[in-house]
Amino acid sequence: MTVTTRNHGVLKANDPCWCGSGKKFKRCHKAATDRVRPGRISPMREVPAHIPRPPYAESGRPQRIPESGIQTPEVIERMRRAGKAAAEVLAITGAAIRPGITTDELDEICHQACIERGGYPSPLNYSGFPKSLCTSVNEVICHGIPDDRPLVDGDIVNLDVTIYLDGVHGDTNATFLVGEVDPESRRLVKVTQECLDRAIAEVRPGRPFNVIGKAIQEHAEANGFGVVRAFVGHGIGTQFHTDLHVPHYYDPTLTKPIEEGMTFTIEPMITMGSWDHEIWDDGWTAVTADRRRTAQYEHTLAVTADGVEVLTAQAEPLPHQP
Repeated sequence: MTVTTRNHGVLKANDPCWCGSGKKFKRCHKAATDRVRPGRISPMREVPAHIPRPPYAESGRPQRIPESGIQTPEVIERMRRAGKAAAEVLAITGAAIRPGITTDELDEICHQACIERGGYPSPLNYSGFPKSLCTSVNEVICHGIPDDRPLVDGDIVNLDVTIYLDGVHGDTNATFLVGEVDPESRRLVKVTQECLDRAIAEVRPGRPFNVIGKAIQEHAEANGFGVVRAFVGHGIGTQFHTDLHVPHYYDPTLTKPIEEGMTFTIEPMITMGSWDHEIWDDGWTAVTADRRRTAQYEHTLAVTADGVEVLTAQAEPLPHQP
C-alpha cells in the first residue's frame, strides 16, 4: 500500500519516514495518515411510495413502545423472511467491494437491493441517520455514515444492513477485506467472526444472558484483542431496537434467563487495541480512542426450544472474507 502525505509525496510502508526519525514509515507516521476522515455526504435517497415504512420513516423520531421479549410464531415467521432478505442484501452489497468504490456507492447498492425485495432500509432517517447502510472503515467501530471516501487497498470495512419487511426488522452485518489486507487485520476479522459463532453456540433456553458475553470476551482476549463495551446487541422485532440489551463482555450480574421465542441480535465489536471510543462531530460515527482497527459481525436470532435459529444466516459464504 502506498500513501500520499501532505507535502511529502508518495511513500511506501517500508520507506524511511518523512519526519527524519530514521524509522520506516509504517513504524512511525503511517498510522496517522491512514486515519479515516469524514467525506461529503450526498442527500437522502428516496424510497418509492408503495414500500411500507416503519413509523419513524417520515418524522425521524422512533417511539419506543412496549414489546414483549418473546415473539409469537407468526412474528418469527415474518422475521425469517426479513432476515433472509437482509442476508441477501448484505451479500449483494459486499460483493461490490473493491479498491476505489466509495461507501456512498455501496449505500446506493444496498438501498436498491432493499427496495427490490419490497423492503425499507431500516437505518434511513432512524433518529435522523441520513443513509440506508452503515459503513464502518478501519478504526470506525460502528454507525459510520456512507460518503464520497473511496475504499483503498488494505482497508477493512463493516457493512451493517437492516431491512424493514412485512412489519418487522432483519439486522445483520459483516466485515469485508478490501484488496490485499495485512495479516494482523485479517486475523482481527477472523477472530471477530469466531467470537460471534462461539456466542451463538451458547444460546439456549434457561441459560443466563451473560454466557454470550463470556464466550466473546474469553475468545477475543485469548487472541490479544479487546471487546467494545459501549455498544451492545439488542432485542428486535416489529421495532428496530427493543429494551432487551445483549452485552458482548462478561457481566456476572446479568443473570436474566434466555427464553424460547426471544429474538435479538448478537454483534460483537472487537478491537486491536483500546476498547474505549470517541464520537465524531456528526453524532453517529464511533471510532476507537487509539484509532487502531476494529471489526464486527452480527446476526439476528430466534431462540428455539432446544437452541437457536439464525434468521440472517447466509445461503453461501460471503465474499472478501479472511
